[in-house]
Amino acid sequence: MASSASGSSRTRVGKYELGRTLGEGSFAKVKFARNLETGENVAIKILNKEKVLKHKMIGQIKREISTMKLIRHPNVIRMYEVMASKTKIYIVLEFVTGGELFDKISTRGRFKEDEARKYFQQLINTVDYCHSRGVFHRDLKPENLLLDANGVLKVSDFGLSALPQQVREDGLLHTTCGTPNYVAPEVINNKGYDGAKADLWSCGVILFVIMAGFLPFEDSNLMALYKKIFKADFTCPPWFSSSVKKLIKRILDPNPSTRITIAEVIENDWFKKGYKPPKFEQADVSLDDVEAIFDESEDSRNLVVERREEQPAMPVTMNAFELISTSMGLNLGSLFEKQMGLVKRETRFTSRCPAKEIISKIEEAAVPLGFDVKKNNYKMKLQGEKTGRKGHLSVATEIFEVAPSLYMVELRKSGGDTLEFHKFYNNLSIGLKDIVWRSDGQTIEQGNEGAGIVPS
Repeated sequence: MASSASGSSRTRVGKYELGRTLGEGSFAKVKFARNLETGENVAIKILNKEKVLKHKMIGQIKREISTMKLIRHPNVIRMYEVMASKTKIYIVLEFVTGGELFDKISTRGRFKEDEARKYFQQLINTVDYCHSRGVFHRDLKPENLLLDANGVLKVSDFGLSALPQQVREDGLLHTTCGTPNYVAPEVINNKGYDGAKADLWSCGVILFVIMAGFLPFEDSNLMALYKKIFKADFTCPPWFSSSVKKLIKRILDPNPSTRITIAEVIENDWFKKGYKPPKFEQADVSLDDVEAIFDESEDSRNLVVERREEQPAMPVTMNAFELISTSMGLNLGSLFEKQMGLVKRETRFTSRCPAKEIISKIEEAAVPLGFDVKKNNYKMKLQGEKTGRKGHLSVATEIFEVAPSLYMVELRKSGGDTLEFHKFYNNLSIGLKDIVWRSDGQTIEQGNEGAGIVPS
C-alpha cells in the first residue's frame, strides 16, 4: 500500500488497509483498500454518520446497502460487506480497473455496431435482472457504467435506486432524480412513472451515445432540453443500420404506455444477434445486518475501530497497482473536450518540481481565483468563496510520489458543480504550466482553445 521513504503511513479498518482516495462527495469518500487476509483489492465507500443523521439520509443509505446486497449479478459491482465504527459507515465494494465505459469513447471514438450491441446486451440483461428483484436503478448514466480488467460491463451506484416499498398505491414511483440528458420524459413530468420503463429509456440513450459519440438530446438551456425529450426530438446518424434505428425509436418513445418493454427488446432481432445471457447462481441474501450498522449501543460487537498511524510529513509513495488504477487519468489530452456532455470530476498531472514547490504554486494560482487554501502536509483543500450553481466549489488536492523526483498531483471535485470545477482548473492551469512535466523534459504550454494543460 502507500508508504513513505521513512516508513509506512497506514490506516486500517478491520481486516482492510486503506489507500488513496478514489473519489469524494458531500457525504462520502471512496478509498482504494486491500484485504490483508486475502490480498484482494477492494473499494471502500466511507460515510460520515453525523452527516447522514443531520441530513436525514438514513433511509437512503439503508436503501443503497439493501439494494447492493440484493443484487448478485456478474455485471453489477459486488458489495462484499458493511461495517461501522462509532462515527463512520464502511461499504466494501468490488474494485474494477477498466475505467468508465465512456472513457473508451473519449479515447477511441464511437463503438462499431457489433461492439455496441455486446455492451447493450450486458446492460439490458443487468437491468432486467434488477427489475426482477424489485430494484429500479433510476440513474443510469455514463459515470455508472464501468469496465473490469477483462472489458466486462459493471453497473455501479445504486444510491438513487428504488426498492418496492417506494412504489405508491398507484403502482408508480414519484421521486424525480437522475441526470437530465438520460432521464425519461415521464420522470421530468413529475406525475409518477414506471421505474422499469424509465430505466429502459436511459438504456436507449446510452445505446445511442455509444454508437453515435454524442447525445440524442442536448441543449445548454434546460427547458429547451426538456422540450426535446418530451417530443423525442432526435435524429439518428447515417451510420446507424435501419434495424438499430427502429429499435432506438421504439425505446425512446416519449409515451411510456406504447414504449417497447425490456422483454420485447430481448426478443428483438437486432438485440438477439450473438446474445449469450450470463450464467450465475442466485444467492439467498439476508438484510438483517443492515440495521446493525446504525446500532448506537456502546458495547456493540458490530463496531470496528479505525486505527491510524501518524502521517509522514512527506508525499505518500504510490505503488505500481495503485498507479495503474489511475492510468486512464494520466493522459489529460481530452480533459476539456466536453464529449457527449460528459465531464470529469477529477484530473491529474505529473511534475518533476519538488513537492513543496508544487504546493506553493497551486496556492499562488488558486488564491487570486477566489479560493481559500487549507494545507495538511501534502494534501490541500481549496474552497471557493463564491456560491456557484450547486453551492461552493470545493477541490481536494493530493501529491503522490510515483518515482524518485516524479510526483503525481491529483485534483478532485469534492463539492459544487462539475462544469465549474473544469472552468476553475482551466484557469488554475495557466498558473501551473511551468511545473507540469512531460516526457521530453519541457514544461507544458497552454493548449489550443482553452483546452488546459495538455501533455503530448
